[in-house]
Amino acid sequence: MRTIKLLSAYFLMLGVFTSCYTDVFIEDDLATPVVPLSSVLADYELWYVDIDQTQGNGTIPFMDKAFTFSFLNGTVMANNNLAGIGDQGSGFGIEVGYYDVFDYDLDISHDIDGFYSFEVSLLSNNAIELYNRYTNTSYVLIGYQRSNFDYDRLFYDNIHFFLQEYAVWEKVHTSLSGTSNAFDAENYLQFLPANSGVNFRSSQDPRGSSTTNLYWDYSGIYEVNNFVNNAYLKTLTLDYDYFANEYFELSILDDATIVLYHPASGSEYRFRGRGYIEYKTPSEGKSRLKQSEIEQNIKAIKALAL
Repeated sequence: MRTIKLLSAYFLMLGVFTSCYTDVFIEDDLATPVVPLSSVLADYELWYVDIDQTQGNGTIPFMDKAFTFSFLNGTVMANNNLAGIGDQGSGFGIEVGYYDVFDYDLDISHDIDGFYSFEVSLLSNNAIELYNRYTNTSYVLIGYQRSNFDYDRLFYDNIHFFLQEYAVWEKVHTSLSGTSNAFDAENYLQFLPANSGVNFRSSQDPRGSSTTNLYWDYSGIYEVNNFVNNAYLKTLTLDYDYFANEYFELSILDDATIVLYHPASGSEYRFRGRGYIEYKTPSEGKSRLKQSEIEQNIKAIKALAL
């Protein structure tokens, strides 16, 4: 009996200890897989800078000039100009520097503007935000392939910048039709950024004159607006400082030639750009602005002219 009791106690204790034993598995924290930044940048051939979503009061010259960026095996390409866009650099534009990535930091060394570091955030499958801590400014970039990017729409939505891409526009043709008017005598036009006090000038100097020594007979404010139901036609208003406004229908013949139709007289004029400005350095002065900022600048210089 004593032996049976001892054995019973032994098996009871064994059962208690066995039932109290629990397997414990210690799992390592598993990091959520993240697509490398280099792959994100390579997924799209073009990154369009949505200037209207820019936040902050800082300025980074090369970011404020570009319509698109491309990140190609360490080289930064940019479309800074509208003349030739879609053809220049096979649609990528011109080389402006090089880049490197570290985790989700993007370091860009611009050929002229120098080094800038950006913290990159994914906003969606084809949108990223570049934040520069030093200037406290962020830029939103939208990804596209060259095959589905609408270069024409970009061009026509920004014709006011295109007019600034030549030092002057020289009149090369006046139609035989149409009545004589004061604009017949104006042979050169110059379009300037909207923050320059006046933003257009006009000269009656003879055709073929040196563009560096033109005498500017008139100055004022120019505005480009959309034409109803025609994306490829714009209105151009020349608001002269001391004379009546001139109104034109503006169309583009090619990357260096504009056509101005003057409804009041029925005359048509062609102007050809001279002195192409390749936007890359800070000295050119051109920067993209939000549409609201352009409108504010136009209002400001109109107020100064009163």
